[in-house]
Amino acid sequence: MIRARKVTGLAARGVALAAAFAAAAAPQYAFAQAPAAAPASAPAPAAPRGLSESVAAVVNDDIISTYDLAQRMRLLIATSGIQPTQQNIAQFQREALISLVDERLQIQELRRQEKEQKISLIADSSEIDEELTDMARNNNMSLEQFTNSLAGQGISVSTLRDQVRAQISWQRWIRGRYGSRLRVGEDQVKAVRQRMEAAAAKPQYQISEVFIDANRVGGMDTAVNGATQLVAQMQQGAPFPAVARQFSASATAANGGDAGWITAGEMAPEIDTALEQMRPGQLSQPIPVRDGVYIIFLRDKRSGASASVVHLKQAAIALPQTASEAQVAAATATLETVRSQVTSCSDIEAKASRVNGVVAGDLGEAEINDLAPAFRQAVESLQPGQVSAPIRTNAGLHILAVCDKRAGGADSLTAEQIESRLYGQQLSMIARRYMRDLRTSATIETR
Repeated sequence: MIRARKVTGLAARGVALAAAFAAAAAPQYAFAQAPAAAPASAPAPAAPRGLSESVAAVVNDDIISTYDLAQRMRLLIATSGIQPTQQNIAQFQREALISLVDERLQIQELRRQEKEQKISLIADSSEIDEELTDMARNNNMSLEQFTNSLAGQGISVSTLRDQVRAQISWQRWIRGRYGSRLRVGEDQVKAVRQRMEAAAAKPQYQISEVFIDANRVGGMDTAVNGATQLVAQMQQGAPFPAVARQFSASATAANGGDAGWITAGEMAPEIDTALEQMRPGQLSQPIPVRDGVYIIFLRDKRSGASASVVHLKQAAIALPQTASEAQVAAATATLETVRSQVTSCSDIEAKASRVNGVVAGDLGEAEINDLAPAFRQAVESLQPGQVSAPIRTNAGLHILAVCDKRAGGADSLTAEQIESRLYGQQLSMIARRYMRDLRTSATIETR
């Protein structure tokens, strides 16, 4: 089959479409903010002004109109939390068109399978209504309020229904066709457990991810540029989970990009290198890998099992470095009094609050090796529940209460958890290959 792929004119149309979204750049697009419902009599959205409906793409003789494209762009903007600008409108258009093409291919394949196997595969209206009701509930709205809110933003509910229909139907088909055939053997689980045990001393990272598949978006340069724009938008406040759901090609997209805890060495070396330099709460710059680009949000970080982690609380008196011996002696006596009254880590703050000039607080968890030398020396010999003698630092005088002390690292995953992870990875790989084959054999023309 001859495949014609025209990509000219997309950027130009993106600039023209920017005007259609200029009035829709308010924060109400982020559904997590629970936008106010439009009146029940809200009219159905009309085609974008200034644009006559024409053909945007043809997928195996199935037409995607410019109205379909504009509607999907509106939906993408509304659910991603990213505000449309002249700089990112082309990216919205590209992602919207790719999604529409993929969904057309999926529905076409499902119809072919329905005909061959004499079974029903495409989700019916009741299933879609149920999914939309869940979406509305997550936004603290009724289904009617939710659809009216869409209409108030110029989005036809049929646009969302078409997207949901394709997603539900395709996921069910992939799981039904291949899920029962997948087998995760005991040897695979054992191999993973051995790798985990060998890596137990390595740092562990709790991450969320966005993966831009270079093959899907038209090349590595496009993937890098798109990821760069997404990073800029998230730095300006676009919520990571919403961006992941709409733009990520990873299996974690459905969970808002949540990849859970990983150990150094589980992902590409480029990602390990980036994670080593990041702090919890930090968003990475685009990280190119072999087949695409990652954006990583580091939610938390913990040490390997070889490191000791301690949870501390403190009571302190501020003292300048120039404090006299008499001042230091008085502060020491005060803290010794507090120390004698403390019976456990849980009451140090309450006891300290009764003494003028003493400030208490929770220092959280830290590796003992990362503590200041004076703190480290005191804590190494203490057990949970014990309180240190007063410690002099440049900032003042402190006593430390050890709330907990443990080996770093996470508890091992159970065999069932490892098996579930391997199963999900295999199923995701199969789905990506299936879509790649559908695209390769299809006749897709973009205009």
